[in-house]
Amino acid sequence: MIKGLVKKIAGARHGREVRKLGSLVAEINRLYAEMEPLSAEELRSKTDAFRATIADATKEVVEEIESTRDDKRTATNARIREDLSARISELEAAYREKLATVLEEILPEAFAVVKAACRLLMGEEVTVMGHRLEWEMIPYDVQLVGAIQLHRGRAAEMATGEGKTLGATMPLYLNALAGRGAHLVTVNSYLAQRDAEWMGAIYKLLGLTVECIDLHDPGTPERRAAYRADITYGTNNEFGFDYLRDNMVHTLDQRVQRVHYYAIIDEVDSILIDEARTPLIISGPVSRDTSTPFKEMAPTVGALHRRQTRTVSRLVAEAMEDLDREEGDEYAAGEKLLAAKRGSPKNKRLMKLFADQPGVVKLVEKVEGDYMREKRLHEVDELLLFAMDEKGSNVHLSDAGLDALSPDDPQAFVVPDLSEVMGEIEEDETLSVEAKRARVAELEAQYADKSQRIHVIHQLLKAYTLFHKDERYIIGENGSIVIVDEFTGRQMPGRRWSDGLHQAVEAKEGVEIRGETQTLATITIQNYFRMYEKLSGMTGTAETEETEFHQIYNLDVSVIPTNRPIARDDRDDLIFRTKREKYSAIMDEVERLHRLELPVLVGTTNVEVSETLSRMLRRRRIPHNVLNAKQHKRESEIVAEAGRPGAVTIATNMAGRGTDIKLGPGVTAPRTVGWAEERGLDLEEVAAIDPTRYEELADKDADHLIEVGGLHILGSERHEARRIDRQLRGRAGRQGDPGASQFFLSLEDDLMRLFGGMERIARAMDRMGAEEGEVITHPLVTRSIGRAQKRVEGNNFEARKRLLDYDDVMNQQREVIYDLRLFALEGGEDLKGELWEMVRHTMRSAMAEVLPEGDFESGLDVGGLRQRMLLDLHTVLPLIENEDDPEEVDREEALRVARSAVQESFERRVETFGEHAERVMSFVLLSTIDGKWKDHLYDLDHLKASIGFRGWGQKDPLVEYKKEAYEMFVGLMEDLRGTVTKQLFRVRVEQRPTMRMPRQSLSYSGPAGRPGSGVSPPGRPGRHRSARAPVPGGAPFDALGVAAASRVPAAEAAAGGGAATAASAGRDVGRLATNRGEGAPKRPVRAEKVPGRNAPCPCGSGRKYKKCHGRAN
Repeated sequence: MIKGLVKKIAGARHGREVRKLGSLVAEINRLYAEMEPLSAEELRSKTDAFRATIADATKEVVEEIESTRDDKRTATNARIREDLSARISELEAAYREKLATVLEEILPEAFAVVKAACRLLMGEEVTVMGHRLEWEMIPYDVQLVGAIQLHRGRAAEMATGEGKTLGATMPLYLNALAGRGAHLVTVNSYLAQRDAEWMGAIYKLLGLTVECIDLHDPGTPERRAAYRADITYGTNNEFGFDYLRDNMVHTLDQRVQRVHYYAIIDEVDSILIDEARTPLIISGPVSRDTSTPFKEMAPTVGALHRRQTRTVSRLVAEAMEDLDREEGDEYAAGEKLLAAKRGSPKNKRLMKLFADQPGVVKLVEKVEGDYMREKRLHEVDELLLFAMDEKGSNVHLSDAGLDALSPDDPQAFVVPDLSEVMGEIEEDETLSVEAKRARVAELEAQYADKSQRIHVIHQLLKAYTLFHKDERYIIGENGSIVIVDEFTGRQMPGRRWSDGLHQAVEAKEGVEIRGETQTLATITIQNYFRMYEKLSGMTGTAETEETEFHQIYNLDVSVIPTNRPIARDDRDDLIFRTKREKYSAIMDEVERLHRLELPVLVGTTNVEVSETLSRMLRRRRIPHNVLNAKQHKRESEIVAEAGRPGAVTIATNMAGRGTDIKLGPGVTAPRTVGWAEERGLDLEEVAAIDPTRYEELADKDADHLIEVGGLHILGSERHEARRIDRQLRGRAGRQGDPGASQFFLSLEDDLMRLFGGMERIARAMDRMGAEEGEVITHPLVTRSIGRAQKRVEGNNFEARKRLLDYDDVMNQQREVIYDLRLFALEGGEDLKGELWEMVRHTMRSAMAEVLPEGDFESGLDVGGLRQRMLLDLHTVLPLIENEDDPEEVDREEALRVARSAVQESFERRVETFGEHAERVMSFVLLSTIDGKWKDHLYDLDHLKASIGFRGWGQKDPLVEYKKEAYEMFVGLMEDLRGTVTKQLFRVRVEQRPTMRMPRQSLSYSGPAGRPGSGVSPPGRPGRHRSARAPVPGGAPFDALGVAAASRVPAAEAAAGGGAATAASAGRDVGRLATNRGEGAPKRPVRAEKVPGRNAPCPCGSGRKYKKCHGRAN
């Protein structure tokens, strides 16, 4: 009763919101009616008028913002720059407020203009993805309501088939008038391209430009132009990766994105919730080999897995014998079954036993409770080689398992306590210093080797036990492991599981094992989309995730009513004991509906189930189509046929397919007794298998209903998320069409087995006397499933929130670093001032080392100060009075002289760069930032991977992570300032002749590898830098031509940081690997004609090619 009341109150709230918009919808329709006589040109002139209105309303504040920015760019005083930055922030807030006000004022007329444009397009042909379609859409009132809510930054729940695509055109048009770019984000490239072409007809008629970023390669001028269109369509991955790439480039003109102003996210729950579990990552290779251990250990772990399977089968057989014997030990049988459940929970014999005998489930739960109370659960695991935790997606090796992996070496997996052993070595007076170092190095190598072996074995075990082919992944056409999206059923090429898991799956399947990668740039979906000033979304299933939308994204959900009442019959679930019985019942129902010439869509959760059902249909000779991650190339063709009379389609989750299933002729008509008799059908064969709807048809009237018309949805399993089930149901009954939906479940389904209280349902089936193969429906089952789904949704929400909590720490650091990069890219006095602050900071640090604060006992070490100024700041101090007698030196005077000398040295250094000063300073800062930031991300990855162990010490891992990440970031900034200072005083510009244009380079005068020269210490992975970085002209810097070091070997560029790597990233950032796709398409390489060695050099020097530019080549 309480639940019903809550639902009624929530429904009433949404109804009130919609009713409040009634007057605004009426105003839009009034203006729309007045525009009936207007031509396309007259409608287009409205766009110019709207833009003029916005410009007039915001003119003063825009001019003040530009003026203040100019002042800030030329300001030399740091405090003045800070004040101007604060003023700019205030003005930008004022601009946003004025813009919001004027957009709200012109909303009715702007929406009416879009609706009028749709009327002008009626009957016109529009080319969409190579097909000619006739335009036949004008927005309904409910679409106007949805459009208003989208403009106001809400998540609009619009039922499947209610025209979300068209509804989005109005808020996109309105917000695009501001000239700051309006984005529509979709889940896949097909929808992005289709909607940009389809809805582009409206925008173009009204004089706006529209583009799709997915049509163009990353980092190209075409991609940049796509972002400068008034309205831009694209996928969430490409928007996010372009942001990361923009913060890896080396010139402003390589950045493609503009401000993050307004975005509408299509299938908002799929993108902001499902996709949010995995961050966006741009990666590069690491320098060490990580594939060999997986290849070496895979056969051993595979044998261990097979041995465990035999062990579990034996335990189940022994337990069944104990239960069958009158004098058998029931408790011992429960112990064996508990071990079997922990060792292989999907063992078929075990699952059937649990389904058939609820008392056995109760026995196992009792034994498990006893062992947990006494903290002896590990004793059960000793019957196994390893134990599995399906809920936590983890595997634990037992002592027996460790012995089986290394029978000849019992110490193979015993990791030494380094701190204890190192203490013993340090106290051993018989060892020399060199011997102690050698012993420590040997121990560290052993520790690393054993740790890696344990990690590899752990990941391989997870691959063998928890990650099943055709369920979590498939093997692609090129032999690679392709992850399958559990929410959409689509392939996710290019995405890889982290922490070596993907390599473990590759080793398990015997395909090529790709090397481990290192993060170069990363951001979560949540933190990317929270950058938008105004964010909205639309989906058919938002209400169930209302809490998360509000807490994470500050998005309130608004439920939009349907244009016509939903006529779909959503039936109660049917429950079976086993999957075999369930699949057989699905086949019977498909065959019945096929005889009735009704279209059927069978929804499955993974590829394996879809292929199992397909084989069963083939045996019954029922023609059908399969749409899954393996068979997706005929998607549009399959969907087009899915609504025809008698069509049978098996499909994995249908979220984000973006295509309506059009019903064929005669499908919507109800199937009656008379209809069946006319076609000579056996009435017994077309009777419902659902016991609540079954009836004898032989004595019924001709107009008695056998089955409703329309599309029939049969779900083969409940999904973890309720909204995925709602999406599947929503494929039927669109726009008031008839239809039906029903789910077929079994006690062996993962959701029921792990979260659904299977034993209670099994006992209920026993009380009802359900025989094998017999179906039941019961409110208890429906409630159990609902509770199970809510538990899983809660767990997933906490996991996403935890991910966001960790990324929020990095996000603050990322903003600081990216703002600093923007300083470097924009140049001007801002850049010079920032570098001077870094030099001053380094100078203060050097002074503090020579004269610690509060140390007044000893005199000033002028010699030490002079040496530090020379080494760190390339500054020669002038003679200081009484320098020979430290106690007589006036320390304040000495420090003033030092500060003055450093500032003069800095100014003189900048002047030596001449016209290239801005470019050189930018290069030094960017290259250092990129190298240091990459190393910092590497360190944070390792910190995050290990911080969970702090929980064992009763410490909150998140709090510990925040503390240590902050300390690491402070160290990063300190290191960054020192390195920038050193490089700035060493870098020089060299002019070199080239064949086409002057070649310039940046080189460091300090020796390569000298401590303090900017070269990282040895032993740290991925931190090698060349002492000289030649830079070819032309790219990426537009004027100076500062770019990647062409002479740095590829291996160094891949593994290293600093100038070479950073510049390389700037030059070819569009081709860096991501975790969400295959990257940019391959381009043909054109070979240029090379002169002969003895031919004249093309540069015109008059010398032979081999003596001139041929020498460099």
